[in-house]
Amino acid sequence: VSTQSTGTIRRRATHAGSWYSGSRSQLDNELASWLHDANIQVSSAKGVISPHAGLTYCGATGAHGFKSINPAITRRIIVLGPSHQKYLSGCAISKCEKFETPLYDLITDQETVTQLYKSELFTEFPVSDDEKEHSLEMQYPFIAKVMEEFRENFKIVSIIVGDVSLDHARKYARVLQPLLADPGTVFVVSSDFCHWGSRFGYCHGAELEKPIWKSITDLDREGMRIIEELNSSKFQDYLTRTQNTICGRRPIVIFLCTVELHLQICPETGAKFKFLDYSQSSKVVRRNDSSVSYASGALTFGS
Repeated sequence: VSTQSTGTIRRRATHAGSWYSGSRSQLDNELASWLHDANIQVSSAKGVISPHAGLTYCGATGAHGFKSINPAITRRIIVLGPSHQKYLSGCAISKCEKFETPLYDLITDQETVTQLYKSELFTEFPVSDDEKEHSLEMQYPFIAKVMEEFRENFKIVSIIVGDVSLDHARKYARVLQPLLADPGTVFVVSSDFCHWGSRFGYCHGAELEKPIWKSITDLDREGMRIIEELNSSKFQDYLTRTQNTICGRRPIVIFLCTVELHLQICPETGAKFKFLDYSQSSKVVRRNDSSVSYASGALTFGS
């Protein structure tokens, strides 16, 4: 961690140079290219689901969700990501006040953080754990790129999501719903989809006659359709039934609960979630192969 002379806690871009380019110009060009190539029919997204693998693998897919954000009206971005490195009960908020990216530093919305702590549902995520975790950091380059012309106008809140039951998720939804209701707030939900192969301990569909990569696609698409229905209970049932290795399943559940609550409070809002792109790191054909799936989608309000 680097602490600036002012005493500001700044999270280093610890995965730059490995999971994505540490060169400002190269990263800028790659992000611009992926965003340019993303063909979308969605605008002014209120939330996106975005992958968090190395950008070489998932950048083209991730660009679809980020391209659907309207930077001119965005004032606050809430990032929800799973904890891969450390067991965590419930949710924690990053202790960092600035987040380094090769493009420019993102700034924490301290006012919102203070409000969230008042709920007593959140703990503090230590900087050392934050710098080891990649699920949040992998969203920062795209956030910086999409928001670059309005970099002075927005701040972020980074929430790391641990072990959360469906009932527990609904408690978080009560705290997060007023943020979702704010026209200037966008949620970024960090998740990959199926991790398939013996190294992940998950070989669903290997016994079927169709190609393995096709059964993985079908499995993921079923979950994606349920997410598009904005139904947290049904998604939880899907996870229990299939055990699909969606690493951001708990951030997704919290997000779905938040949208459901918002629609109960403001039914006139209208909400639609649409997946915009799907890809796999490789097409599995043999049982000893492995792959990770990536999906990108956007939530919009309006009937």
